[in-house]
Amino acid sequence: MSDLEQLQMLIGGKPVGAISGKTFESENPYTGQSWAVIPDGDTDDIDAAVAAARAAFDGEWGAMTPFGRAACLRRLGDLITQNAERLARLEVNDSGKLYREMLGQLNALGGWYHYYAGLATAIEGTQPPVPNPNYLVYTRREPVGVVACITPWNSPLLLMSWKVAPALAAGCTVVVKPSEHAPGSTLGFAELIEQAGIPAGVVNVVTTARGEVGGHLAAHPGVDKVAFTGSTATGIKVGHAAMDNLNPVTLELGGKSPQVVFPDADLQAAANGLVAGVFAATGQTCMAGSRLIVHADVHDELVRLVAERASQIVLGDPFGEDTEMGPVANGPQYEKVLGYLSTAKEEGATVEYGGAAEDSLGGYFVRPTVLSVKPTDTVFREEVFGPVLAAVTFTDEDEAVKLANDTPYGLAGAVWTKDIHRGHRIAARIRAGTVWINAYRAVAPSVPFGGYKMSGLGRENGHAGLDPYLETKSVWVELTGGTRDPFTLG
Repeated sequence: MSDLEQLQMLIGGKPVGAISGKTFESENPYTGQSWAVIPDGDTDDIDAAVAAARAAFDGEWGAMTPFGRAACLRRLGDLITQNAERLARLEVNDSGKLYREMLGQLNALGGWYHYYAGLATAIEGTQPPVPNPNYLVYTRREPVGVVACITPWNSPLLLMSWKVAPALAAGCTVVVKPSEHAPGSTLGFAELIEQAGIPAGVVNVVTTARGEVGGHLAAHPGVDKVAFTGSTATGIKVGHAAMDNLNPVTLELGGKSPQVVFPDADLQAAANGLVAGVFAATGQTCMAGSRLIVHADVHDELVRLVAERASQIVLGDPFGEDTEMGPVANGPQYEKVLGYLSTAKEEGATVEYGGAAEDSLGGYFVRPTVLSVKPTDTVFREEVFGPVLAAVTFTDEDEAVKLANDTPYGLAGAVWTKDIHRGHRIAARIRAGTVWINAYRAVAPSVPFGGYKMSGLGRENGHAGLDPYLETKSVWVELTGGTRDPFTLG
């Protein structure tokens, strides 16, 4: 009997293996060893999950009042908090992220379900005015239906909850397909669904090691909406698959986010924000502030401060109390990051610190890296998704804005300045879905998040995060009981 953890999918309210009986093993990126056995689902499993979701939507869940759904969401939020330690450990084993960060994230995650429980009971229609007094017109907000939620490996439960919580609040049912690189915590989450009193089939989770199975879910004719977080290239494919069924999509995709530092900024605070923006979570966040755009007068001092702090970052066991940065989450991503570092050196980047793997620790460790580069350098233009900061200089405000916006992405950004007028002015000019002023990497269930340009479609979180899971129906009621000319409008 294997001593690896055995995890199961959730389909129709039942913990199950793949119909084929196939499994794959999930690798711990710190130890390099397998830690869990995961069901390797196929298209048949997707079909079964979609059918279960449809049955629940047409059945008990669809008949439940918003107040009943809200109660389920609150119980689920409480269960996540009660099980935060287990769920955090599952995420660390899968992704190598710091245990202390994941425990804090999981302790806060229930807040998303409580927030959307409140919105579930506030979904209201309207009574629009009409020019013909013989009609009463009102609108209804109704759930879209069955939602495919396809999630990434870097923050599986957080980014899943940005989809699942509003979907359930709206009255939808879901089929979740997590990344093959980090499926464990999502399967742990699935264990809580029945305890929350959520009917069978409302939430289904299918794991697979094969990309074509996820593609089958995105293109499934039984799905009514697709919500995806991941790379821009994959997101475009998912969007095309959904559009074949004319299904709406929410796409939260890649980023190459600027941090603009003016000469009057508190450089110590800016250096700390840069560390938070690109070295926290080993730089594996879509919102990573990986492009430093700094005024020429303070470039040398700020880069020195960041490089000095980078040199002090403690790499090691993600469960270690003193560890500040864990490994890159998987082998393919590790090779990708090292490839970008090699290209940066070939293109003439100045390595202020790091720039290489940290071989002494084993696993997929990359040293936190600070580079001074040209605006045309590959590492300044493409998403690395690793602990790599690329710095360029500017001399005036217009140049800073031009550099910040000279990217196909538009997910996030930051402005560092003590001039409050300039802070707001630059935040308004940066073409991105989230801009922090004198801060970085803060999110909340009540605040919309999403991107401009190639960083995605739609918004998650806040009231805006609920709308994609609702349809608007207009109902016209004729009040006179009389007949009218059938050949005229109105």
